[in-house]
Amino acid sequence: MMIDLKEKEVWFITGSQHLYGEETLKIVGEHSQIIANFLGEQSKIPVKVVFKSVLTTPNAIHNFCVEANSAQNCIGLVAWMHTFSPAKMWIAGLNILNKPFVHLHTQYNRDIPWSEIDMDFMNLNQSAHGDREFGSIVARMKKARKVIVGFWQDQEVIERLAVWVRAALAWNDLQGAKFARFGDNMREVAVTDGDKVEAQIQLGYSVNGYALGDLVSYINKVSPAEIQKLVAEYENSYAVQQELLAGGAKRASLEEAAKIELGIRKFLIEGGFKGFTTNFENLDGINQLPGLAVQRLMADGYGFGAEGDWKTAALLRAMKVMAYGLEGGTAFMEDYTYHLEEGKMRVLGAHMLEVCESLAAQKPSLEIHPLSIGGKEDPVRLVFNVPAGRGLNATILDMGNRFRMLVNEVDVVTPEFDLPKLPVARVLWAPQPNLKVGAEAWILAGGGHHTGFSQAVTKEHLEDFAEIAGIEYLVIDNEMKISEFKKELKWNDLYYHLAKGI
Repeated sequence: MMIDLKEKEVWFITGSQHLYGEETLKIVGEHSQIIANFLGEQSKIPVKVVFKSVLTTPNAIHNFCVEANSAQNCIGLVAWMHTFSPAKMWIAGLNILNKPFVHLHTQYNRDIPWSEIDMDFMNLNQSAHGDREFGSIVARMKKARKVIVGFWQDQEVIERLAVWVRAALAWNDLQGAKFARFGDNMREVAVTDGDKVEAQIQLGYSVNGYALGDLVSYINKVSPAEIQKLVAEYENSYAVQQELLAGGAKRASLEEAAKIELGIRKFLIEGGFKGFTTNFENLDGINQLPGLAVQRLMADGYGFGAEGDWKTAALLRAMKVMAYGLEGGTAFMEDYTYHLEEGKMRVLGAHMLEVCESLAAQKPSLEIHPLSIGGKEDPVRLVFNVPAGRGLNATILDMGNRFRMLVNEVDVVTPEFDLPKLPVARVLWAPQPNLKVGAEAWILAGGGHHTGFSQAVTKEHLEDFAEIAGIEYLVIDNEMKISEFKKELKWNDLYYHLAKGI
């Protein structure tokens, strides 16, 4: 279900003008090709980097932007001004450009050749002011972009570009994406609901509801042979509880879980969906809450939100795309309960069942236990802990007049004690800068209880994504000061009110 990265491209373009003559433009093109090739060879950049053109006229720029807009394999642009490129030439093209772009402020040579520098060198290597001319028109036109400054071979430049590429991939993936909502929103819950039409207008994906009967028809068509094949896969992949093994008292429950997974998977594949939601208040025709199925589908890249939470399902899909190939897992998460011992305040994150196995510190245990909620048969689920290290939680909120992305960096810790009676996947973390300040800021910003949790994605990935999407971005980290955060919330309210116009 993940995208084919080999088919995706970032197009590298260079700005110049004919004032410098054909010989200079030839050198500009050669330098640009070398830089693009170098960037394309970097393993951290997960797509092709393709040098397209040295652009020198308004018509050429406009035509190029038309081409980029219509190219399905192009996820975005890298723009660099090797020489001075008069910025009025870029207006028509930028006006119609609908692909994200990054402005790379670099130059071909790292060092000034002190003993040999002359006016020919100066005329050729003018990024220092050529990029400022380009930046001025981009700023005036209020076009979203990331600016990366530094020598093109430096690791920091490569890493920041790689982060942006992953954000652009996630944005590209969401355009036209479909998410299935099995049942409605959990009754009377506010934060998991929102304006699906506005999300489709601004964020590019659609969310539509499907009756449980639509899904149950797929589940009921699953063959016994398919079930047995998948159960064998379970037995090879996980430490299976004795009761679930062949001849065990709960073997039929494991086969039912496999049947549910196969039915959901077929529904999603045939419908071309990239994510889905469930709701334990609406399970008619399904014998157990889909736990194992959701965990495994997330591991394959599907976005998911519980209780009808379509915004988190879409966000999680985007985070899965950003994280593809990186170390660390990404999963649906919920702040479940606190440890409030002074000096050791922690959050225990989990959900009823649905936490992606990509986070597991060890081989997950496949178990069955009562759920005590939902009124269905005991569900099968994977149980595991999450390794210590860095992490973050992210959520997207519908604030009425805009979407807000809220991110909290966290430090994942190993529990000091076993949790023998808690049969769910779980993770223990300390929010940055600490639980008191982090939770206060989260609540002040309206942050919900569902998040996308990741040990692979960073706040820079999410900031770049929010910039591309044109949505509000707020971060809670070790630099957090509540007094300043309150001001930021007020300033943002004013900005987005004025930005909408009359």
